[in-house]
Amino acid sequence: MVALGPDGTRGYVTVADAGLVSVLDTATNTLVTDIPVGAGPSMAAVTPDGTRVYVTQQADTTVSVIDTATNTVTGTIPVGVGGTGVVITPDGTRAYVACYSVGVRVIDTATNTVTTTITTGDVPILLALSPDGARLYVTNVGSATVSVVDTATNAVIDAVGISAQARFPAVTPDNAHVLVANSLPDTVSVIDTATHTVVENIGVGAGPTGLAVSPDGTHAYVVNSEAGTISVLATTVLPDQGTTAGGATVTVTGHHLANATAVRFGTAQAAITANTDTSLTVTEPAGSGAVPVTVTTAGGTGFLGTFYYAPPPALTGISPASGPVAGGDQEIVITGRNLAGAIDVYFGTSRAVIQSASDTQLTVRASGAPAPGGVAVTVTTAGGSAGGLTYTYVSSSTVTDVSPNTGPTSGGTVVTITGTGLTYTEQVTFNGTPAPFAVISDTTVSATSPPSGAAGTVAVVVTGPAGDMPSGSFTYVADPEI
Repeated sequence: MVALGPDGTRGYVTVADAGLVSVLDTATNTLVTDIPVGAGPSMAAVTPDGTRVYVTQQADTTVSVIDTATNTVTGTIPVGVGGTGVVITPDGTRAYVACYSVGVRVIDTATNTVTTTITTGDVPILLALSPDGARLYVTNVGSATVSVVDTATNAVIDAVGISAQARFPAVTPDNAHVLVANSLPDTVSVIDTATHTVVENIGVGAGPTGLAVSPDGTHAYVVNSEAGTISVLATTVLPDQGTTAGGATVTVTGHHLANATAVRFGTAQAAITANTDTSLTVTEPAGSGAVPVTVTTAGGTGFLGTFYYAPPPALTGISPASGPVAGGDQEIVITGRNLAGAIDVYFGTSRAVIQSASDTQLTVRASGAPAPGGVAVTVTTAGGSAGGLTYTYVSSSTVTDVSPNTGPTSGGTVVTITGTGLTYTEQVTFNGTPAPFAVISDTTVSATSPPSGAAGTVAVVVTGPAGDMPSGSFTYVADPEI
């Protein structure tokens, strides 16, 4: 990773394998020097006055502090295992370090000591500050969320659900949106900073990780690590998708926009709610298809981008349709139409994590639910929301008896398994061998013992949506011989 000094004359590049920070002269694109730091340097951030560089070491437990006048390490700060992202406030008084083992460490740059730890979501890795330094955004890989931190109090004020494997966040210069690269579903989430909600997921190349917004806010650049490409996104209209009914809040970014007299989506005029020289906030009018967005000022009319009216989604199926009440990593496939760019999937009140999305299929991972039972499945896209499917959360099965518990090695013994939560039984095995079975009721399953190659006691296991449940034992007895 590379961090630039405030005057742009020096670049500081972390070289993880070598344990170095390389200093580059950006005027000549030549190496000035290599600075040894701790094991596995990950990210670097330069103070606003350019005098120091703070470097995280993911393979170590410290942050190294580099004096840029001498290009030497002048101190190390213990932060814990897994330091990754680092940012410094605009006034230079604090550094924030994401450590996936403990949370976000706050460093006083005057004393180079940790003053507090912010508990965010599970496995925090990367950070972005708003232009005014008032908000810190933290991507949490484990919980698929972005934590919103008020830097005045260093308290988490919200958590925004996003798609799987979130990576770099970036805040637009107007502070209206946060963009987050999601490496698993190959999308960029657009978060509205006023409402702390995802308003759009934009498809990019495979494995998006790095992300940066241009200083004028008109473009975003996304590094797609698996594809080996860079996606260039026009960010002049955000979000650039919405329902045919209209009503969404849209930010239009550009130049010479002050005192705009009209913003049109195609031929339909949008209501202007805020206006500066570089941005407009408008309410999307009703429409259909892909339409040009134009802005009219005293200087004339200019094209700012394209807006896409998305058709509403529809759902046709879900498989599997049940799973453990605790949630899990099992992939659940939802089929339908107009599902590309899905923003949210909910099973009842529990948000599912989107793993992949196409126009006809979503793959998600279920989160835990408050209680077992059937709940409505809701999918939200830029085109609206759809339901009509049910997902059933089930409790872990319990088994109280296996009867009879003996039988010949030739198999064929009909066994009654009693317990609770057996309705969704998926498999019964004797010593790992699948047995024919039938669900009689939520408390009873009938199974037929398969043949066994040897006599002896074996485990009987019932498998359901919540996983394997050891159910007891069955003893094979050798057949009589003459």
